[in-house]
Amino acid sequence: MAAIRIVRETGSTNDDVAALARDGAPEGLWLRAERQTGGKGRQGRAWQSPAGNLYASTLVRVDPRHPPPPSLALVAAVALHEAVSRHTKRARIKWPNDIVIDRAKLAGILLERQADAVVIGFGVNLAHHPEDIDRPAASLGARVTPDALLRRLVACFETWLERWREQGLTPVRAAWLAGAHPVGTPLASGGAEGLFDGLDESGALRLRLPDGAIRVVHAGDVFLI
Repeated sequence: MAAIRIVRETGSTNDDVAALARDGAPEGLWLRAERQTGGKGRQGRAWQSPAGNLYASTLVRVDPRHPPPPSLALVAAVALHEAVSRHTKRARIKWPNDIVIDRAKLAGILLERQADAVVIGFGVNLAHHPEDIDRPAASLGARVTPDALLRRLVACFETWLERWREQGLTPVRAAWLAGAHPVGTPLASGGAEGLFDGLDESGALRLRLPDGAIRVVHAGDVFLI
């Protein structure tokens, strides 16, 4: 059962939830901040966090009986895509778990391991999006409130987390592919350019190189060309 806490301001909701996880907080806890002063993205990037956008984190207690914890990145992406798609049909998933609109980043997800828990942070541009970064960004608009989107996200995430545990990665992978850019989309990763060739059975990205070889990408940045 989800329990949502809301604070006016904090450094990072992921850091706060990680601390709560260390203290034994149960799965299902969600923390939303109206504003973050130390928001962060993947690979230590700063995440601009003005009031009006959604910044929220939750924790999942992992168990060896379930699929590998890194595949929670796909669960989170599918849930967020489903939640956002109520407001726009143009959103697509970019590997592993960004949400983009017409190649512009709408939302990002950050997963961090904390002992037997995975902390999952969501940042979604609603009222604002950054203008001074090295890649295009987009926002849904102020008509979508952080509270409303979070309620929808919590419901979607609970549904997909249960499927992941009970049915494995197969339905999650299928939903991810259905929400992503089409197979054949030009991508770049790790200095190589190629075409999106789907996901392997573990959820890693398949990149078809110009010579026909397949490069499997397990981690790193991926860019739409």
